[in-house]
Formats: sequence, structure tokens, C-alpha cells
Amino acid sequence: MTIPIKKKNEIEKMRIAGKLVAEVLEMIEQYVVPGISTGELDFICHNYITKIQKAKPACLGYNGFPKSVCISANNIVCHGIPNNNHILKNGDIVNIDIAIIKNKYYGDASRMFFVGKPTKLGKLLCETTQESLYLSLYKIKPGIQINQIGKTIQKYIEEQNFSIVREYCGHGIGSKFHEEPQILHHNYYDSEKIVLQSGMTFTIEPIINAGRPEVHCMNDGWTIKTKDNSLSAQYEHTILINEEGCEILTIQKTEKIPKILKNLY
Repeated sequence: MTIPIKKKNEIEKMRIAGKLVAEVLEMIEQYVVPGISTGELDFICHNYITKIQKAKPACLGYNGFPKSVCISANNIVCHGIPNNNHILKNGDIVNIDIAIIKNKYYGDASRMFFVGKPTKLGKLLCETTQESLYLSLYKIKPGIQINQIGKTIQKYIEEQNFSIVREYCGHGIGSKFHEEPQILHHNYYDSEKIVLQSGMTFTIEPIINAGRPEVHCMNDGWTIKTKDNSLSAQYEHTILINEEGCEILTIQKTEKIPKILKNLY
């Protein structure tokens, strides 16, 4: 396995792409309200990416995906296809996953949004999922084994009595949408052999279910749902490993975590 180490000029391009992704996630929040359709949200994101940012939505046409962003509500785990007939209602939780190409480099992130007032369970699930991502970010530094990411996430999630979807993982990213390595969100022992190095860039994107971890794919070939119809949540960031820890390339203004984490101690 060859894991790309990014050069300085590549990192600068990835910072730009990551910032654009963050801006879309900040922009769309005001529109996530009861009564809007996921199709309308996709349309707003597409226009912002193409007309304001002068960038490309990476999901559009990727392996045949028909829309510009993925929107996954409630029991949809990931890869939800935006639809004008899917109307969001009060109490829904919804993930919006944004991936952008700018100057031939990619940025990728997602976050959860509350539609109106969330349920207690929905709010707790989203907060727990975000915290599991943050805890893993505080572990990242050169020299650690890659499985420490999943080990950290698994320990925390199981303590909260939620479950981790294992079929989907984070990934290397750069001039390609998906590169090596795969970032598993549970403790996978074979990944102990991979040691993190400064200059690696990848996504971490745990998907956490309120019920059981099993999922199934719908007839459209994309939409993944929980088998038991329980709620599902996901948070994702693109990160760069630096000499002291990591830099979150897709950080948003409202987040309560530093952009640059100094984890050498």
C-alpha cells in the first residue's frame, strides 16, 4: 500500500478546497427548516458551489450518483439521494455531505442538522457522533498506528450504548476523491501496521446508529438505511497530519475545537 504524502503546493490547494466545503455547510444551515425538500437543499448547494465558489460538486456523476450532494435523514445512514418529494419535518435529523473539486483537488466533509426542534434521542445521537470524531482528532499525530483512530471512536461509542456502522469508512483524499488509506471507525487490528506520517491527508467520518449497526441498500443502488429503522448520524472532516498533530481542513466557524491540534505531549 502506498499512502501519498502531500507536498506544500498540494496542501495549499487542499486548504482551499476544504475551506469551500466548510463554507457550503455554513451557508446551507439557514435553509434546513421544516417544509423544505432535500431536492431544494441540493439545488441551493449546487448553485452556491458552481456559481459563487466557481468549483465543482464532486458527487455529481461520481460512479453515476445523480445529485451534487448527499442528504441523509433520520434512518438513512449515508448516500441519500436528494428528492423534491422528500419534505423535511420538525424533529428530523439530517446529514448533508459536501465534496468539492477546486484546482483539481478535493475537500470532503459532512455534519448533522436539526430540523426544527430535535427529539432527545436525535440530539444525543448527533452530539455523541460529533464527540467521537473530535476525540479521534485529539489522538492524531505522526508515529501513531492508524487503528488508534477507530479504537478511540469504538471505545467512546460503546460506552454510550450506540453502535458503529462498519461497512463504510474514511479515506485518503487529495487529487483523487478516494485514495489510500482506509480509515476504519472501529479497532481493526490489521491496520496496526500503518503508521501515520506528516503530510498524509484523509477523512474521518464515523456513522453511528441509535440501534443496531446493520444496514441495507435500497433499490436505487445508493441509499443506505438502518435495518432496524433506528436513527443514524454522521460527522466528517478532512484532516492533514502535520509535525505536531493535525489540521482540520474543513472546520466550520461554529465548531468548538481548534483548527490546528497540537497533540505531541
